[in-house]
Amino acid sequence: MTSVSRGLILRAMSDSIQARAEARLKAALAGGTFQDPRDFYRERLRALKERDPGAFEQATRYYREVLLPRVADEANDPLAQWMEYGRLLGELGGPGRTVEIERSGRSRPYAPPVQPGHLVLYLPDDLASPVLVVALPCELSPAQQATYDLLVRGRTSLL
Repeated sequence: MTSVSRGLILRAMSDSIQARAEARLKAALAGGTFQDPRDFYRERLRALKERDPGAFEQATRYYREVLLPRVADEANDPLAQWMEYGRLLGELGGPGRTVEIERSGRSRPYAPPVQPGHLVLYLPDDLASPVLVVALPCELSPAQQATYDLLVRGRTSLL
């Protein structure tokens, strides 16, 4: 087998895994519990690419070699796997902690599996660094909305 043939076979396998992973994520999101986190993650990836190319490479390697195969695997919960990737992206940006915000507004340490309806955030130790949304429920309670507005959007007033 030539290296070109081997490359084409690996590419086809990779495309197949990516297609399965995409379909499984789409089906999980159709359940209406959590919003698609990929936009939040893309923003963090852009920041990593600019500030820390080594961390960016780690994140993209994890995506290809760990995340996609796990999401494609029927034995794994696709949303849980994406949340773990979000947590990793947070950690690659610097030290901090991942928390769940219950509907009541109370926070607790992140502990998979995440309960439906919990807001999950990565809170960096560096207060100048942006908070990363790891998981955003489709419907936020008023307490979660206030937390999101303050920590993610930086809004300090109701208007």
